This record gives sequence, structure tokens and C-alpha cells, in this order.
Amino acid sequence: MFYADHRKHGLRHSPFKALVAPRPIAWVSSLSTDGVVNLAPYSFFNAMADSPPIIVFAPNNPRLGGGRKDTLENIEQTGEFVVNLCNWDLRVAMNESSAHVPPEVDEIELAGLTAAPSEIVKPPRVAEAPAALECEFLFRVRLPGSSPKIENNACFGRVVGVHISDDIIVDGMVDMTRYRPIARCGYMDYALVESVFSMDRPDDNLEASEARRRQEAAE
Repeated sequence: MFYADHRKHGLRHSPFKALVAPRPIAWVSSLSTDGVVNLAPYSFFNAMADSPPIIVFAPNNPRLGGGRKDTLENIEQTGEFVVNLCNWDLRVAMNESSAHVPPEVDEIELAGLTAAPSEIVKPPRVAEAPAALECEFLFRVRLPGSSPKIENNACFGRVVGVHISDDIIVDGMVDMTRYRPIARCGYMDYALVESVFSMDRPDDNLEASEARRRQEAAE
């Protein structure tokens, strides 16, 4: 099949997010200027650079007519936030924190989680999270919307502090089978990382690659 208009695909639901999958989840904690904690998950999220480490996530809200999320308001007003990383054990709490509740509600408390102090930024992190990235807000990019009521945004942040649970570190590396991160797929589907595989880049061993090509040519 092929379609060009995202409103006319002919399927039960739009397949776009099911195709661009799995997507890591940014479980973002922020503070309002009044000191109220906000916690919300976003699956349009990824790392953009590593020197310095920079992340981006999209705090969009199409279900409520495109109005601004509390997360974006908090970040633009205070300049700080924390990206908590979510694993299998936290799947239920993460989902509960996605509920649309009034701005004065603390979602960390609502989801039965523990707020832990950050080292550099003011917003707390989720103590139960296997990892957390303390971030300073860099800038927001306004993206096109399909209607005047839809406001799409990309929010960039510089990682200024990293928390990692010792339980997921093995031989000086993050062990994905202990980490067990979850990711968002399409529809209401999620994915769980339980196994990994490795492949060396060709450029990492040019001599071996060249020797293999010469051997194959000789045969």
C-alpha cells in the first residue's frame, strides 16, 4: 500500500508511530514556578549528540486540542528538567503518570513513586528509575501542525548530570538485560529489551576487512 495524506491511509489507525518504532520513553520531571512537581512520559524522544550530550523530546498534546503541556510551560519558565528512564518494573507507574490531571497534582506522588533530589538541577528525579538525566533547557523548536489548534514542539536539553543504578552496570558497561528498558511502539503497544546482539563497524577493523576482501578476490 501507499498513502501521501496522513488522514487518508485507509487503515483502522494511523500506522506512522507503529512504523517508527520502538521509541525510547522520556519520563520527564519538572517544577512549576510555584514548586509543584510534574511528571509525564513522552515517546517522541531520543539522543541527538554526545559531546556534549543533548537530548530532544516532543511535549505535544493533540488529544486536548493541541494546548501546551504543563511540562513545556515548566521547562520554559525554569530552564531545567530531568529525563527519567523507564524499565519493565516501572511500566505501570509510567502509564499512570500519563493521566491528564490538573497542574497542581504531583504525578510522582500520584503514581506511588519516590521523589529524589537531583544534584545540579532543581526538579527532582524518580528514585526508582534505573537511570536519570539532569538537563538544562536549550531551546524549543515550533513544528508545523495539521491545524491551527495543534501546536507541535521539539524541546532540546543539554545533559548536565547522569544518574545510573549500580544494579545495571556490569564490567564497566550498562547491561541491557539488567536495565530492561521499555519503549513505545504503535497504538497501545510497548516493547521490552530482553536480549541484545553486537556488530563491529567495518571501520573499526579496516585491516581485517581488507584481508577478507583480498582472500575473497583470490578465491
